[in-house]
Amino acid sequence: MPATDPSAALLPRHLAIVLLLSVACLFAANHVAARLAFDDGTGLLLAIMARSSLALVVLGTLLVIKRTPLRLPAGSWPWQLGVGLLITLQSVFLYSAVARLPVAVALLLMNTFPIILALLTWALGGARPTLRATLIMAVILIGLVVVLDVPTWLADPAQMGDDWVTGVAFGIGAATVFSCALWITDRRLARVSNTLRTFLTMGVVLLSMLVAGVAGLVPGGLALPATVSGWSGLTALALLYGIGFSILFVSLPRLNMARNAPVMNIEPVASLVLGYIVLGQMLGPMQLLGGAIVLGGIVVLGLSRRA
Repeated sequence: MPATDPSAALLPRHLAIVLLLSVACLFAANHVAARLAFDDGTGLLLAIMARSSLALVVLGTLLVIKRTPLRLPAGSWPWQLGVGLLITLQSVFLYSAVARLPVAVALLLMNTFPIILALLTWALGGARPTLRATLIMAVILIGLVVVLDVPTWLADPAQMGDDWVTGVAFGIGAATVFSCALWITDRRLARVSNTLRTFLTMGVVLLSMLVAGVAGLVPGGLALPATVSGWSGLTALALLYGIGFSILFVSLPRLNMARNAPVMNIEPVASLVLGYIVLGQMLGPMQLLGGAIVLGGIVVLGLSRRA
C-alpha cells in the first residue's frame, strides 16, 4: 500500500473512517460481483484483466497529473518484476478462492496475511513477533479452525466437497504470495514512487493475464459470461474495484493510515452481508463466531503494531 504524504492536510478522523469504510465496502462488493460473474461462466483471466485494466488507467492518469518519471532506481527492475508476478498469483489465487468458497471465508483467509508477513519477516532476519502478537496470532488461527469448520472436514472430507479444500488452499496461497510481495516492497522497493510501483505492478498483472490467455494456460480463462447476469457481474467488479482503488489512492495522503488502516478489515463483514443479499450465501452460527474471532484478532494485531 502506498505511503502517505506528511505534507498533506489530514481529514477529520470521522470523515477518514467513513471514507475507508466506503472503500472497504466497494472492495467487498467487487468480490461478490466476481462470484456472480464466475457462476455465469466468466473466465478467471478475463475477470482479472477487467479489474486490472481500469486500475491501470487510474494509475496512468495519476502519473501524468503528477508528471512522475517512468524510471526505477538501479537494481530495482528485477524486484519490481518479482512483485508484479507475485501480485499476479495473488489475484489468480484470490479469485479462485472466491469462485469456490463463500466470499466472506475467502476474504478471511486472505486477511490472515499479517500473520504470514510477521513470520516471514522473522524467518528472514527481522524482528521476532512479540509474545502479545504471538498470542493474538494463535487466537486468529483458532478462529480460522472454527470458520473453516475443520472438525467436520476431518470427520467427513467428502461432505465438504473438493471445491472447499481447493478453495481454502487458494485462499491461503493468496495470503502467502501477498505477504512475500509486501516484504519485497518494504525492503527492496521503498525508494520507488508508490504510484509508479503500483502502476508497473498492475501492468505486469495485465500482461501476464494476456499471455496466459493467448497461450491457453488456464482452460476457459477468457470465457465470456453466458447471460446478462454474468455481464453485470463482470462490469460491476471492474467498476467497483476501479472506483474504490481511485478513492483510496487520491485520498490516501489525507487518511492517516497509520492510525486508521484497521478500519479496512470491515471488508469480510461487508462481503458476508452482500454475499447473503446478492448470492444467498450464509455461514452457520459457529462459522460466524469463528469469523468474528479472526476479524477481531486481525484488528487488534493491526492496532498493536501502531501503538
